[in-house]
Amino acid sequence: MQNPSPSLEEGSWPVRRRSVLDWLIIETRNQRFIDNILVEMCERLVAAGVPVARATLHFRINHPQWLGARILWRRGLTEAEIDLYDYGTRNTAVYLKSPLYLIHEGATEVRTNLEVLTEEDAQNSLYVDLQAEGLTEYIAWPLEHTLGKRHVVTFTTDRKGGFEDEHIAFLQDLLPALALVSEIRLKNRFVRTLLETYVGPHASEQILAGATTRGSGVTVSAAILICDLRNFTKLSDLWPRDDVIDLLNAYFDAMSEPIERHGGEILKFMGDGLLAIFPLSKPEAAENLLQAIREAEAAIALLNKDNLAKGREPLGYGIGVHVGDVMYGNIGSRRRLDFTVIGPAVNIASRLESLTKETKRPVLLSRAFVELAGCASSMEHLGPYPVRGIGEPIDVYAFSGDGPAPTLRVVAG
Repeated sequence: MQNPSPSLEEGSWPVRRRSVLDWLIIETRNQRFIDNILVEMCERLVAAGVPVARATLHFRINHPQWLGARILWRRGLTEAEIDLYDYGTRNTAVYLKSPLYLIHEGATEVRTNLEVLTEEDAQNSLYVDLQAEGLTEYIAWPLEHTLGKRHVVTFTTDRKGGFEDEHIAFLQDLLPALALVSEIRLKNRFVRTLLETYVGPHASEQILAGATTRGSGVTVSAAILICDLRNFTKLSDLWPRDDVIDLLNAYFDAMSEPIERHGGEILKFMGDGLLAIFPLSKPEAAENLLQAIREAEAAIALLNKDNLAKGREPLGYGIGVHVGDVMYGNIGSRRRLDFTVIGPAVNIASRLESLTKETKRPVLLSRAFVELAGCASSMEHLGPYPVRGIGEPIDVYAFSGDGPAPTLRVVAG
């Protein structure tokens, strides 16, 4: 049932509006997340007499997988709902008929009476759904960020007759401050996303915490995994460029998703190879690494099945696994740094990966790792091998794949 707006004395609108505006500009400085700000802003608007029943923020975000995010508040919610949208969304009929599309194309306002929908509005599923919820008016405005970046804010009411002029003026006065506050949080999130995308979640935390000087870092005990795609140079010479990129991305998906799913951190992609660590601070790190390899091998097998069906050669790969202490931090020039791991343990993992070509086994493990994982009985012991750059031969095991059956997960959009 609709709650009537509080009775306001003459002159109280400007006072209440200033109160919410001051809070938005000054008191949110210690609030990191824009969804929390939206929730409290809407609660303050209702307390100030603006009958907001629903509000949304729509942001276009810089993310490798997602085009945008919608943050939704409804009356009664103590936490906002967040939905992500992939890049295909902008080509859908739902988006092209939405008020968001109109705002992104330059409209300065979209205002709709939900009590009596026009024939055109009745074709819009958003308006029909909002009307079914008992809402009476919908309004969308652009949130203008710097350099022409345009996002969207919407407000909806269930007040009979919709918003009054005073309500609209109240909300419009908040827009410049909301744009400023949201841009700061969005750019903070962008920095974090950028770092997570290019150096991984754990390294990004270190960098954001201040590890930005050359030589800064810590010693970490970890299981190290180095993987390389076989015959990539030949493939890249023979195949069209776009096919090569698609193949490489599919290969990295098959390898990377199990690693990340089981707690590994991919530090870098090196052409057609990757370097990942499983910190031993987690007791199950060694078994997690083995399970990641099992699932990656299953995913590669499916990928190769598809390649064979298309008349392509199956992909080969080599993986080397070792364990030891590594220096985890910044190396590089004065102005260009790389956050990675270095040390003898990394070198041994790399040598084992190269040794897979000689042994004709796709995955090789060092004795040190096998003993840590307690899996010697389930692996094939190949014996000691002299390794370039290493004084003593390395006792080597071939991965057998024994263990829990891999679980392949398919994640939509």
